[in-house]
Amino acid sequence: MPMLSGCKTQEEHKQQADDEVYSILDHKWQPEFGVKANYRVSDVPPDPNDIILDPNWVPSGQITLAEAVSIATSRNRDYQSRKESLYSTTLDLTAVRHEYATRWFGSIDGGYSWRYNEEEDRFDETVKTGSELGFNKLLADGTQISTSIALDWIRYLSGDPETSLGSVLTSSISKPLLQGSTKEVVQENLTQAERNVLYAIRSFSRFRKEFVVSIVNDYLRTLQSLDRVENAQSNYQSLQASYEEAALKAKAGKLPPFEADQTEQQMLQARDSLAQAQRQYQQILDSFKLELAVPVDANIILDSDVLEDLASMQITEPNFLVEDAVEVALKTRLDLATAYDGLDDAERKVDVAEDALRARLDLVASASVESTENGNRWDRLEFDKGTYDVGMVLDLPLDKLNERNVYRRTLIAYLEAKRDYELAVDEVKLEVRNAYRSLIEAAQRYHIQKNSLALAQERVNSTTLLLQAGRVNARDLLDSQNDFFNAQDDTTTALVNYMLAKLDFYRDVGILTVKPDGSWESLEKTDEKLF
Repeated sequence: MPMLSGCKTQEEHKQQADDEVYSILDHKWQPEFGVKANYRVSDVPPDPNDIILDPNWVPSGQITLAEAVSIATSRNRDYQSRKESLYSTTLDLTAVRHEYATRWFGSIDGGYSWRYNEEEDRFDETVKTGSELGFNKLLADGTQISTSIALDWIRYLSGDPETSLGSVLTSSISKPLLQGSTKEVVQENLTQAERNVLYAIRSFSRFRKEFVVSIVNDYLRTLQSLDRVENAQSNYQSLQASYEEAALKAKAGKLPPFEADQTEQQMLQARDSLAQAQRQYQQILDSFKLELAVPVDANIILDSDVLEDLASMQITEPNFLVEDAVEVALKTRLDLATAYDGLDDAERKVDVAEDALRARLDLVASASVESTENGNRWDRLEFDKGTYDVGMVLDLPLDKLNERNVYRRTLIAYLEAKRDYELAVDEVKLEVRNAYRSLIEAAQRYHIQKNSLALAQERVNSTTLLLQAGRVNARDLLDSQNDFFNAQDDTTTALVNYMLAKLDFYRDVGILTVKPDGSWESLEKTDEKLF
């Protein structure tokens, strides 16, 4: 019974809201939005495709890139907020849908009165109770229907007992004939709410792609910082060995003392650089833990083999034209599709505002029927003695200044929506073109830095031999070692930049696919989407 729905427990109300929200999302989630996974808020049962982790689990030891993405997808606070925002938008839709559904209402009241009866010199005690049950309904053409039946029961407890029981059936109908009489106008709020959920799904799906790229970026940047520590450690150890050798040669008179001092100074600078690199790595690692939503004192390390795996990849420039990538982006970018739909929203708002400028003419009818006065039967409604009314209500459009201003604003809003869409198209084109250029540059710079590293290594080897032969001084060896150290860092930076540039490019084109485990589809398969 509708009148008993208010007797549900809090948990039942929550469950009903969750079921309705996720039923809507499941229905509206289209294949082009990507895999439907990891979109349910944390206090509801997970979907079979969701990543399920013990909330009390604290990771320890090495975590791979895939594990980091999974942990972040399950725990990241921003990700949780985006899921909750998606839920809230859909919950708003349930409220708007309810406005167009049959809405039942009911009430029960009761009371006791004690009144002195002067005529009979006594106190009369009376128990009164009543109830009402009915519904309201808004139809697609704007017709509003309201029907209710009220019951009243009175029982006298003193004097001559007397009981009365009566009922009243009332109903009213209001149908607009001019303003507010079309389905498009009447259901505008519902239409917009339905589309808002669609936009929220698109936004969430787009966010998931951006989120994966951001986690990969931070993982690789953390590894890059660790690699800088390892390079600094290696550089310090190399300079330490060079200093020890130079000190022995200077003591034996085979090397000028100032050259040994130069080597010691370079070694101390390398030690200082190592200390800075270690501090920076620990800070970056702690920040990454915070992004994963794990305790900052968790004892975790990242998988440094990831950089070796990246280095083994075939790093080449794009073998497709930027025009092809732009064309794909214009078809696949979810945020661009939402911007385009915004034009349709703005156009509908103009139609609604135009309708509000018209006169309002409503056909209204009402009926009120009471039960028989004889006896105590509440169900004997006397329809032949009811009160029936029918008429017309005309609201002339004499003062429409507010409606005029709203209409004018909607026209301007439509022009703004049109400009916003045109800007969105240009921004997508610009993003893809910039990402394309960055990908080309990243590939070129990696090959340049890789060759530079090989030359720096060869230079260190040859300078070492020349120093032993006395053909160069210690300064030349120190310079070669410093250049080799910088080349190591630059090569790792170029490698990471290439990987991130590729992910950025696929994200901006809109073809990066996020799998249920939070990771992304292989880049080889992603390449195929551009042809």
